[in-house]
Amino acid sequence: MNSTRISNKPSFQGATGVVKRERSFELSLPTLVTGLDAYGDEYREHTEVTSLSSETAVFRLNSGVTIGSRVNLSLEVPKTFLLEHNLKLELSGRVTFVKEDQNGDKKQLISLQLDKNYKIHSTPKVKI
Repeated sequence: MNSTRISNKPSFQGATGVVKRERSFELSLPTLVTGLDAYGDEYREHTEVTSLSSETAVFRLNSGVTIGSRVNLSLEVPKTFLLEHNLKLELSGRVTFVKEDQNGDKKQLISLQLDKNYKIHSTPKVKI
């Protein structure tokens, strides 16, 4: 009787089955968040984005949002030795994760799946 041995290994060399994750940056950027809360009421809340990649943004929020909610972000990117002026980055997306935040000063930890479109505006400082 012949026996066939089945292996769990990939069928071609070098395949690991590991999916590469998008590179995410841990940071703290002042952000204005706008949208509709769980009751359908408009909100505008200042917070900080704590993690950002080309696909996701993570931040904390007091306004009660639900998974699937549309959210708009306006991030303030400060001037650096590479940037001549402050920048305003406008992003939008859908909420994919909501968790009660017991460690911070905000009520919820939010993860947002970002839309592909965005806007960048230069915001030069006005001398007085």
